[in-house]
Amino acid sequence: MLERIKGVLKLDVATFEEIEADESATSQAAIVVLIVAIIGAIGSGIASSYTGVSAGNGMLATVVTTFTGWVLWSAVTFFVGTKIFGGKADLGQMLRVIGFAYAPQMLAIIPCLGAVVGFFWSLAAGFVAVRQGLDLDNTKTFLTILIGVICLVIVQFFIASIFGISGAGLDALDNFR
Repeated sequence: MLERIKGVLKLDVATFEEIEADESATSQAAIVVLIVAIIGAIGSGIASSYTGVSAGNGMLATVVTTFTGWVLWSAVTFFVGTKIFGGKADLGQMLRVIGFAYAPQMLAIIPCLGAVVGFFWSLAAGFVAVRQGLDLDNTKTFLTILIGVICLVIVQFFIASIFGISGAGLDALDNFR
């Protein structure tokens, strides 16, 4: 798994092809996403101490949105890539390659710039993942990702809003006592 993460960080096409073909790598992809979610949750917990939002709600929202984002982005890119642009893949392949594309987000453990660098690096890895996973050209890959990211942002906004609203309500009740 570590060799695959290294390959993803290098944006190595052969690594993405290997991940795509290995049906047993789905659990490894889930572990990569879990690590990213935990790192993000820790960051959310720390940030919550500065914003007054319940740390538990912020951490839970981060884990939920990370996993929801992975599954949603995989499903949307699978659907858009195969149905609109004629790509060849199954949902499991997309879950694997996109899950591993989250690996650069582990850099969020580095304060300040780690999350920013990891995010953009993950976008590059996501591009390679979608291109290789669906066997598309660069233009179709870009359009597939663009549509997928728009859907992902919308759904994550609603999930975060639900947790934010419930967190504010719980904080209000807690303060009422």
